[in-house]
Amino acid sequence: MSFPAQMTGGRDATTLADITPDGKFLILGRDKDGQEYPGIYLQESKGGPLTLVYRKEKVQAHFQFVTDDSKWLYYTANNIEPDSFAIYRVSLSQPFNFEKPELVFSEKGTWGISDYKKEILLLSKATGSRTSENYTFDQKTKKLTPVIGITKSEEYDVRFAPKDGEFFVMTPEIGDFRRLYLLKNETLKPISKEVPFDVSSFSIDHKRTRILYEINEGGPTRLYAMDAKTFKNIELPKMPEADHVMMGTTTRDSKLTMISVVTSQAPRKSYAYNWSSRKLTQWTIPSSPEIDLSKFVKSSLETYTTRDGVKIPMFVRRPVECLKKTCPVVVHFHGGPEGQSFPGFHTLAQLFIDEGFIFVEPNVRGSDGYGKAWLNSDNGPLRLKVITDIEDCANEIRKNWSFNGVTPKVGVMGWSYGGYSTLMAMTRFAGAYDSGVALVGMSDLLSFLNNTAPYRRKLRASEYGDPEKDKEALIQLSPVTYVQQLKAPLMIVQGANDPRVPAGEALQIHKLLQNKGIKSQLILFPDEGHGTQKKENKILEWGHTLNFFKETLK
Repeated sequence: MSFPAQMTGGRDATTLADITPDGKFLILGRDKDGQEYPGIYLQESKGGPLTLVYRKEKVQAHFQFVTDDSKWLYYTANNIEPDSFAIYRVSLSQPFNFEKPELVFSEKGTWGISDYKKEILLLSKATGSRTSENYTFDQKTKKLTPVIGITKSEEYDVRFAPKDGEFFVMTPEIGDFRRLYLLKNETLKPISKEVPFDVSSFSIDHKRTRILYEINEGGPTRLYAMDAKTFKNIELPKMPEADHVMMGTTTRDSKLTMISVVTSQAPRKSYAYNWSSRKLTQWTIPSSPEIDLSKFVKSSLETYTTRDGVKIPMFVRRPVECLKKTCPVVVHFHGGPEGQSFPGFHTLAQLFIDEGFIFVEPNVRGSDGYGKAWLNSDNGPLRLKVITDIEDCANEIRKNWSFNGVTPKVGVMGWSYGGYSTLMAMTRFAGAYDSGVALVGMSDLLSFLNNTAPYRRKLRASEYGDPEKDKEALIQLSPVTYVQQLKAPLMIVQGANDPRVPAGEALQIHKLLQNKGIKSQLILFPDEGHGTQKKENKILEWGHTLNFFKETLK
């Protein structure tokens, strides 16, 4: 309940990965100018300069874990082959010598460590945008043993259970929604309750006594707990009414767990829950200087109907004055495409609310949070059947959101896949929207798949389609195919260092539009990647976006 002390400085994005079990060091990740080639650093818990553990140009390095005795730090890096991740460890004994890391495991593929028990690592190998194979790896014998997913293309999140040879698995393999299971003797036994919602994440404490898990109720998040051996429900403290109640980390002695609460009218609050005393203590005071949080608008869950009769959920925020008069509308499509829009505290949405816009966030087919069938309904060429969800949203708004015969003007925006959705809205579905802002979006799915970072290419092909086998569908699904149809004002925003959606995606469609004499604006940030991270750039990005819609929709 005190104001936090700033630990790091500099202009680049820094993340806290962990704290060593002995409490001596913070483990940090730091990127440079949005390149997504982060380095791993140590910082003394009392503060001070950073010590470099590993960073190399054009290499992605990701922290995995620190052993219980604080002697070894494990990380992955794609330094051997750009499309594969090897596993390394370095000694944390002082004086530090990180120049020659020990290679623990190296096989072709995108590998990561899901869990560990002493010398046994639980490894996950990504086989698609969501699917994975899972193995145990004995560091002494170097034996790799299959656990689950080797013969099936399915989504799995796996952890060690208390008994040797048993595992906890979160998967949608059985049924339409993700659920928690105990994997024993190659059989999945459900342990979480059966509900028409996804279990979105879970964790088990270090002593393997309790499981915490979150259920995504179509947007809102609810937190539950169970005994890790009996699977009986454990009652959690009564939390304030909120859009999201989410788990944080649990201390290694299993005594305290951090719980986060998110409402529509306040930044995230964190609480510490003591399992013995059952006492809940607020840990942080949200900071919102000069802001009247009571004016933040809560979202309402609404739907629109597509041309084939499917109801699409959308979260809508309306200024009070727009309840009885026609107001301009901005539709924001989320990224992913297997992302999801949520209710809760939303500063970008409020920025538009304060300027008199209605802010809409659809969860079109292909979004997460509504079951496996919904999530996979846009994979590969199937996207041709559901891409019209973009146009149907605008049609619904124009048809039903008018007052006194005045039809609202409708704008469209989004980042990444949301940027792609925006470009499709403005080209293939030209006329549906009155203006658009595409941020770090793909303009040609073929060139995107060919030029995205090697470690992402094969994983994204499972979502969008194979560049050779599905070439015709990818052409039909690319905004560049329809640039001649663009009718309304378009602004394109891109980071020059973006490894996910290369800057060429923005440059090529902007050039095509220029060659055809079609007006468009391009903003290129030389020191950013896949979206802005630096505060001054985010102010420019959001400010130009807001001004663009004020000029084109009002």
